Amino acid sequence: MKSILKSIIEDSRDSTKLGQVATYIPELAKGDRDALGACIFDVNCDSILEGEYKTKFTIQSVSKVVILICALIDNGKDEVFSKVGSEPSSDPFNSLLKLEINENHKPLNPFINAGAIVCTSLVSGDNGIEKFSRIHNMMKKLANNDDIDVNYSVYNSEKLTGNTNRAIAYYLKGANIIEKDVEDILDAYFKCCSIEVVVEDVAKIASVIANNGVAPWSNERVIPEEVNRIVKAIMTTCGLYDTSGTFSVNVGIPAKSGVGGCIMAVVPNRMGIAVVGPALDKHGNSVGGVKVMEDLSRKLSLSIF
Repeated sequence: MKSILKSIIEDSRDSTKLGQVATYIPELAKGDRDALGACIFDVNCDSILEGEYKTKFTIQSVSKVVILICALIDNGKDEVFSKVGSEPSSDPFNSLLKLEINENHKPLNPFINAGAIVCTSLVSGDNGIEKFSRIHNMMKKLANNDDIDVNYSVYNSEKLTGNTNRAIAYYLKGANIIEKDVEDILDAYFKCCSIEVVVEDVAKIASVIANNGVAPWSNERVIPEEVNRIVKAIMTTCGLYDTSGTFSVNVGIPAKSGVGGCIMAVVPNRMGIAVVGPALDKHGNSVGGVKVMEDLSRKLSLSIF
């Protein structure tokens, strides 16, 4: 498998030239467009690393998976899905359109920005500091790494330029979907997106989900079985925004992307995979990451379908 991953990384390098790093958050514009690295971490704790696997990046929307896990654990399925839907979106991840035309104003799913902001508001804690701490601690536990923390340069950049997210959050507040203080919730959300990791951290998070919510390194149940099942389902149908269907056809496993260039993927009962490639397509997904995942799925027969 190591030689296969190495070959796929090298064969996918040219694809990074087809994308551009995110610039709407100024700090992300500093990312290396040519970088491409990956980690496979299986449920037996065997790890394979190739390419620029030491590249540090902010987790961005991949954090939405952990936010959803915390919201479901803290509130239960019925409460969470009374505030946010579970349907795929054909619109960009930061769109306001569907909120305006939905009769109940609920975000379509937890992985668009509106849905993730709602889920952040549902995480236990009396304020944004406590909510962030809850999510951060869960992320550290899932990654088996107590040292992962916020990149405050990215956080400040996100907070300074996050006006679309503010518009979304205030709309949700006006529609009574969010009950807490908007700026407090947004502060927690921006910090979650700005947590800095490497691909091995993300592959370990994916491996817990692949292992039915049990940490492979400790055999401790971290995610309740029902929550884990729901998360895998939402990743499969909504994880790559408005290209989730195409990804399911070409790769066929639960996954979540982020504009930091990461794609986290789950092969149930087998392994977690993380790829980083900061060059993005027009949908906000890593060009190189998608190519690596397509080739891995084909060569290793990973598709759940």
